[in-house]
Amino acid sequence: MKPESDTFLQELSPNSKNTQVQPEKSVDTYAEWDTWETINSIKNALELFNDVNMVEANEFAFEKLRDTKPDIVFNFAEGLKGISREAQIPAMLDMLGIPYTGSDALTLATCLDKARTKEILTYHGIPNAKFFLADTVGRTGSHNLSFPLIVKPYSEGSGKGIFSSSYVKDQLELEKEVKRVLNEYDQPALVEEFLPGREFTVAVLGNDDEAEALPVVEINYTDFPENFIPIYSFEAKWILDTKENPLDVFTCPADISPELDKQIKDTVLRAYKTLRCKDWSRIDVRLDADNIPNIIEINPIPGILPKPEDNSCFPKAARTKGLSYDELVNQVLYMAAKRHNLV
Repeated sequence: MKPESDTFLQELSPNSKNTQVQPEKSVDTYAEWDTWETINSIKNALELFNDVNMVEANEFAFEKLRDTKPDIVFNFAEGLKGISREAQIPAMLDMLGIPYTGSDALTLATCLDKARTKEILTYHGIPNAKFFLADTVGRTGSHNLSFPLIVKPYSEGSGKGIFSSSYVKDQLELEKEVKRVLNEYDQPALVEEFLPGREFTVAVLGNDDEAEALPVVEINYTDFPENFIPIYSFEAKWILDTKENPLDVFTCPADISPELDKQIKDTVLRAYKTLRCKDWSRIDVRLDADNIPNIIEINPIPGILPKPEDNSCFPKAARTKGLSYDELVNQVLYMAAKRHNLV
């Protein structure tokens, strides 16, 4: 049995009305926000079984949610500004006592802070690259990491702040790249040792012992330009691989041994449960020099572009599993409703 009505949280878009948007400082300012195509595709999927109201995830959301008091919210709001932006809508919903899909405010805030996430993973013995946080350029002079390194903003998603220049081979390049992150994103830079192995991403559905890792997706770089640095950067996601010129980026299921498949999925599920993710997440993995799966990033609000040609990893893994886009969306809703004892 499904709840009779759901509230749908619409993402903010660059042309949203009555919304103050931070000044555009970089080419990737709006990379995290979903398009109307994705918004409407999720809405249409939910409307197959539910009454749906759309609420924009802006500063007026609290009053609208308080007044409408929906049975459950399908939340995929990335937030507008601040280090805890993905946690803001869930925190409102917690205060109002309204159930919602996905992870809670604490998990969302933690996973957006890549350094804090890595500290937790390290404490629990879950492999991830050695790192340090640079809040000044001067901080880069005392590290003990081995080059090459990767430099990225510590609280962004969707490839924001990660370019080919993020791959640094010496101290001079490191200082230059940290300065770029500090200036363009107004936040410390996360500096990690580069993991040289194959790269994967894994979609997870479910909760607790019922959480399931879907077929592993491998990210391939063979179709990219010859001198392209093998990292899934903003350029790779949004410039080289486009609807007009799609690249052969993903293989699903990944062409790997059963042993490696199990190792990757076990590592991912450990991370998922350790960070207390709920209902769904997508977790990025890369092999180190010893072919050990390392966690790169945890995405508790995964992107789900609707068309197969969009090269969106979560829907691709779901389709390989046998779930259509509409079934995926409603499965997430059902898992949340079950967790909240609504079904």
